[in-house]
Amino acid sequence: MFNPRLTETLTDFPFARLNALLAPIAPPENVALINMSVGEPQGAMPAFARQIVNDEIDGWNRYPPNGGLPDLNAAICEWLTRRYRLPAGLLDPTQHVHPTAGSKEGVYIIATVATPQQKGGAKPIVALPNPFYQAYLGGAVLSGAEPLLVNAPASNGFLPDYESLDEATWKRLTVVYLCSPANPQGAIAGKDYLKTLLRLCRKHDAVLAVDECYAEIYTGDAPPGALEAALEIDETGGKDPFRNLAVFHSLSKRSNAAGLRSGFAAGDPKLVAMILRWRTYGGPQIPFAVQKASAALWREETHPLATREWYRRNFRIAEQILHNRFGYYTPGGGFFLWLDVGDGEEATRRLWREAHVKVLPGAYACRETHGINTAERYIRVALVHDEKTTREGLSRLASVL
Repeated sequence: MFNPRLTETLTDFPFARLNALLAPIAPPENVALINMSVGEPQGAMPAFARQIVNDEIDGWNRYPPNGGLPDLNAAICEWLTRRYRLPAGLLDPTQHVHPTAGSKEGVYIIATVATPQQKGGAKPIVALPNPFYQAYLGGAVLSGAEPLLVNAPASNGFLPDYESLDEATWKRLTVVYLCSPANPQGAIAGKDYLKTLLRLCRKHDAVLAVDECYAEIYTGDAPPGALEAALEIDETGGKDPFRNLAVFHSLSKRSNAAGLRSGFAAGDPKLVAMILRWRTYGGPQIPFAVQKASAALWREETHPLATREWYRRNFRIAEQILHNRFGYYTPGGGFFLWLDVGDGEEATRRLWREAHVKVLPGAYACRETHGINTAERYIRVALVHDEKTTREGLSRLASVL
């Protein structure tokens, strides 16, 4: 009675596997838990946004519009224009953007709306980086496509080598996922990488789906975006600059607003229209209060500075404690450490047993290719806590491992 794609192809979610791994182990009772396994920001959402949600009590008895409030869509276009130095007026709030319930919903939907029953005379393929965010795999599998996991090893700057795929594979590709800055490695795709990949997708009529939800969390220069890369290779005179491209953003990391469930998709108007069509049938409308708070958050540019500095301080702590161990490097973006500890599962068990610290084995964010899980040596550590907790957690980690 159940969909076999859900019950057989999609295996246990990483955190279910993590809980099962740790269940038989008793952590030390006299040491407080520090959970560094989940990328859940621990800072506060700005007070002005909380106030807007509290004040907007009159909208809870009405259905919000599926297409988003005009003011929210306008605020999103304004932010994209500022952030990526796009020409003023290029983005149309009614065509180029669509609010979603976080970026997770958007990256899941894109595979559904962009995957036909066949491509290149065979079952379609959706490509995703390995390691990967689980919503990419869910979208690929439940759309009926064959997921193709492309390893993103250190030797390639932790970016997937999609250029190496053969012509027969490209003919069947419908969606190519990319995360930049990457979860978990923090790698940033440069403009040349983005332009090359978008050209390949256009050549083979595939969609480039770029998850940019960590775009405002960076340690050096601001990461480039796929929209600005697309403009540099536009051959339509501005008439169709974003064809075959969808990007996804969220307030979860930028504004410490994971519980707000507010993000958006932007790019090719044809794709945006299909996302709206899908959400009209199966997606939740975003409450008025959330949309109004979101518009204010996208327009306010001081709180992301404080958020960014929060994570930079944590990386400075990590550099002090771990700089010459576990292949430590400070990532270009995001808020994870990707540490080579030799055996990720065993390190996770030890940290739980001896230090009451919870991390995620790298292998749980990755799948085997050719019989090898390239992330089995790693653990992912989320630096989302305040400085004191971060220092304590990393000190325990260094002491145990």
